[in-house]
Amino acid sequence: MPQIKETILAPPLDGGEWLQGGPLSLSDARGKNVVLVDFWDYTCVNCLRTLPYVAEWHRRYAPDGLVVVGVHAPEFGFARDQPNVAAAIKEFGLDYPIVLDNDYAIWRAYSNRSWPAKYLIDAEGRLRYYHFGEGLYVETETQIQKLLLELNPILELIAPMAPLRDADRPGAVCYRVTPELYLGYARGQFGNPAGVVQDKVFEYRDPGHHMEGLPYLVGAWSVGSDAARAEGTSASLALRYTAMDVNLVLAPPSGSIARIEVMLAEGQRPGSDVKLDSGRLLVTVDRPRMYNLIANDSVVSGSIKLVARDPGWSAFAFTFISCVVG
Repeated sequence: MPQIKETILAPPLDGGEWLQGGPLSLSDARGKNVVLVDFWDYTCVNCLRTLPYVAEWHRRYAPDGLVVVGVHAPEFGFARDQPNVAAAIKEFGLDYPIVLDNDYAIWRAYSNRSWPAKYLIDAEGRLRYYHFGEGLYVETETQIQKLLLELNPILELIAPMAPLRDADRPGAVCYRVTPELYLGYARGQFGNPAGVVQDKVFEYRDPGHHMEGLPYLVGAWSVGSDAARAEGTSASLALRYTAMDVNLVLAPPSGSIARIEVMLAEGQRPGSDVKLDSGRLLVTVDRPRMYNLIANDSVVSGSIKLVARDPGWSAFAFTFISCVVG
């Protein structure tokens, strides 16, 4: 269990813009509160899967002295925009303090390196526990209770919350699946044999054979540092993958929406953001966020093709879910 044994004072929560519930000072919490710092991004699938636990811990333990602070550190440019983050906070029902860490000042102060990441700070202002990624929900809640009992030894605490998803229960199996795939030239790797042309509209051709785990562009695309933008209704994006769920961070054209046709290989199930319309599977991109494109019953080796029915939308990153009930 990732506990911090040395006496390390937590860095201050300075440098960000408080969107709600702040500003909060760790020095003001000294002797009165236990603080849980949660680094997240509203486009990160792993963050979104942990948010219901974080929100419930806030609801359960705020009366006992727990202060939850969400530090929103943006992975993509549009996630810096306050209205986008505010809409996500409302959608997910988050009512604890949240600070926008657009310049990564708090992220660097904590030497953080991943989304999501949780740091527990005791009533003396010391870092006592951390966890990166999903999982360990019972263990994290147990550590919260431990520090609250140090603050108030006569607290009567309930049992840690039950798993919210079957995949979080003991016995669930997490398979090795396709890793996260970025669609900008700064971090992305494409399957097109000639590579991609940076920051210019280019007509890409389908090589015919697709390797698993590499995105292939066909038609007119403009590839920027962090995203690929469909420049015409001939543009398509193909991918072979291994996973249970497939998600894609998408953004619409400025001030508009865009429809994308989703073509799936046989035996795959469309995700929650894909709707049947006149016999075609379509996803409507109306704001920048993560879209669930495929939701299979188990981990499969499959393929997906996205065809632009409207131009101007941008694709940022594919993410994949691997944990299934054993």
